[in-house]
Amino acid sequence: MIVTANGNRVGYDDIGDGLPVVFLHGFPHDRSLWSSQIGALAVPARTLACDLRGFGESGGEATTIDDYAADVIAWLAELGIASAVVAGVSMGGYVALAMWRRAPSLVRALVLADTRAGADDAAGRGRRDEQIAFVTQRGSAPLADQLVQGMLGKSTRSTRPELVERVHAMLARAPVPGVVGALTAMRDRPDSSATLGTIDVPTLIVVGDEDVLTPVAESRAMHERIEGSRLEIVAGSGHLTPVERPSAFNHVLSEFLSAITYT
Repeated sequence: MIVTANGNRVGYDDIGDGLPVVFLHGFPHDRSLWSSQIGALAVPARTLACDLRGFGESGGEATTIDDYAADVIAWLAELGIASAVVAGVSMGGYVALAMWRRAPSLVRALVLADTRAGADDAAGRGRRDEQIAFVTQRGSAPLADQLVQGMLGKSTRSTRPELVERVHAMLARAPVPGVVGALTAMRDRPDSSATLGTIDVPTLIVVGDEDVLTPVAESRAMHERIEGSRLEIVAGSGHLTPVERPSAFNHVLSEFLSAITYT
């Protein structure tokens, strides 16, 4: 489906009825990352996933994390959704935290998967600049060659070559302007550590025990700062837990949503 929100075309999926659950993909993904979650939760839920600006079927090019957040907020307004569970993986987690800062009344609960609260340090910003130069000169497919190994856990890489190929294909088809915009937005994003202490809605934190991009220690740090949050460490998964261990991810998420729905 397509809708115009915040002046940009937004491609999205919208399946099911019940508590709205919004899924935000990471970098450089598209909404197909959530194919194992859309319509597959074990609780009554309206599952929605959008392509962030510059990816998939969504137009435009973001330069800040707040650009993505503003788009998602406007998209939900177009759909008449006043409150939703917001679930973000990796860069999608940065967007979810930005939504909490901008429109806390919209956020019924948070799911932060394989992400972190802190900003990039100097070395991290330098790597973003190098990737911007590389993808501008070479394109998305060569960048995908560099990214896919770190994005998936060692268990996935050694036992599921077909999944490695599927994730690589998703990375390789990302439009270069969208990739450059996302790298710029992540490089310059604010430190959200102080935001964690303001979160007063149910929060689930999920991380793969083989995640080398946002290691378990990052999730533990968020868990300690978000009062009442729940931390789940998923064995045998790297940075893309919803893709690498979808059954485990969906089980934990469904339990979390049940507690919200029936209390």
